[in-house]
Amino acid sequence: MSKPKAIPSDAENVQLSLPGFESAEAQWHQEYSQQIPIDRRILNRSGIQVDPIYTPEQWSSERHMVDLGFPGQPPYTRGIYPTMYRGRTWSQRQLIGLGTPDNYNERVRKILDLGATAISLLPCNSGFRGVDCDKAPLSLLGTCGTVINTIDHMDRALDGVPLDKISTAMNDPTPFTLLAFVLGVAKRRGIPFDKITGTSNQSDYISHFVANHMFYRLSQPGSRRLLVDHIAYCLKHVPYWNPLSVVGQHMQQAGATPAETMGFTLSTAIQYAEDCIARGLDPDSFLPRFTFFFDISISFFEEIAKFRAGRRIWARIAKDQLGAKDPRSWRFKFHGQTSGVDLTAQQPLNNIARVAIQASAGIFSGLQSMHTDAYDEAITCPTDGPARIAVATQNILREEAHLCDVIDPLGGSYYVETLTNQMEQEILKVMNKINTSGGMYEAVGTGLIQKMIGQSALSAQEKIENGEEKVIGVNCYQDDDNGVEQPEPYRPDRSKMEAHVKAFKDFKSKRSQATVDKAIAGLRKAANDENINAFERVVDAATVGVTHGEIISTLREELGFGSPLIAA
Repeated sequence: MSKPKAIPSDAENVQLSLPGFESAEAQWHQEYSQQIPIDRRILNRSGIQVDPIYTPEQWSSERHMVDLGFPGQPPYTRGIYPTMYRGRTWSQRQLIGLGTPDNYNERVRKILDLGATAISLLPCNSGFRGVDCDKAPLSLLGTCGTVINTIDHMDRALDGVPLDKISTAMNDPTPFTLLAFVLGVAKRRGIPFDKITGTSNQSDYISHFVANHMFYRLSQPGSRRLLVDHIAYCLKHVPYWNPLSVVGQHMQQAGATPAETMGFTLSTAIQYAEDCIARGLDPDSFLPRFTFFFDISISFFEEIAKFRAGRRIWARIAKDQLGAKDPRSWRFKFHGQTSGVDLTAQQPLNNIARVAIQASAGIFSGLQSMHTDAYDEAITCPTDGPARIAVATQNILREEAHLCDVIDPLGGSYYVETLTNQMEQEILKVMNKINTSGGMYEAVGTGLIQKMIGQSALSAQEKIENGEEKVIGVNCYQDDDNGVEQPEPYRPDRSKMEAHVKAFKDFKSKRSQATVDKAIAGLRKAANDENINAFERVVDAATVGVTHGEIISTLREELGFGSPLIAA
């Protein structure tokens, strides 16, 4: 019997009959055209054409140091930290909001036991609109968030949560009453403010005026004043709190393309930075505490390219345009949430696959924290079982799929690098358009941004309706029975909510009215005197028992009520 021949390897320099690049490319084109004589034109959500194949003609490794570099080094395409997930994985920050503070506390303890490493609190829609629970219909309370109106409510919601060890994100628009309540609870527990970590998640008022009209608590100028006061206070008193989260999520969920979203978000961050500089703050004091919050859609490669491009654009802006000298100021730290807009009420179990794909895109793009949606999110406030699956999805991707083993594993891909460069150009086009209109504050005031988002939203919807964009279970592969009953929308226990509202009314009747009146008078004075930090007076008022609704109504009277800005 003859001895088997060894399998040849490249190391042995075996001469194979391989054609040169140009002749091989020509042969491929010929064979491709024969099989697909009329090829369809594919555009991603940002309008960038997607070719069938990418080669060194589109991107060469000779551009490695210009386009990529190394993690933790300019241009930061590959990540903002040298070790990325090899050293520390992203924070699992699950967004929770339902019922009473006791309901929230029960859910958050379960989530922490399942592996979440940070928490996020979503207040009731009545709270987002700036009113207390005794001023809202009982049937609506707690259906889409937790009813938090006082420092006592916050104390119950965070019972057993170690505030000096767990990072908390407060979905907290101006004037940031939730953080004020957290600081009051910390004071009660004897926890120094420099031990408090987390983020004011909804501090980006510009995104609210553009795409989330529920949140317009104060006028645009009033919101501008309160935000800078909030940033200045936190830098001085709560140094490890992130007072600003620039929110691209609202823009993208309203219909902006991924490229538009990044352009809008970076332009908004520039606006806020310039406002802080105008106040006299040093860029290197506040930029390290700027964070970003984005939607992660199911357009997998496009989302990865969006974040990689955004990261290197921001590094240049922070250094060259804003004048930051500290490399920590150049870091583009962002939280990602899998996109609820991509989830469907039809065949809801399919959403588990969608969320896993979105989460994978977020991981490959180098995010710092992540929330994964529950599969029933298109139907109701996430229920307990689906919420557990959402947490487990992150654990599976990290522990079983080993997505953390290699830093920027798609780096050097001809397609990914080409797409990243193309996304950068599209993002810069958007930013230049905003810049020529006078900056983000002015562009929002004139309706430019709203008009751009509306046009993109209409275009995307038309593609779904005409079948150009496929959505499983909605316009294709429809099946009324996919093996799961539709979850019932969440409704808090009515008797418990009634008791919660009654206890709130009793609390107000038993307070020292003189103390409340004094705190509100101090708040009014601060609103009309720019030499007084208004957020400091919000903290003072919250600590002595002034309610969420009372704080907001006072500031509305002094600074003006926010009105939605609609593009003509």
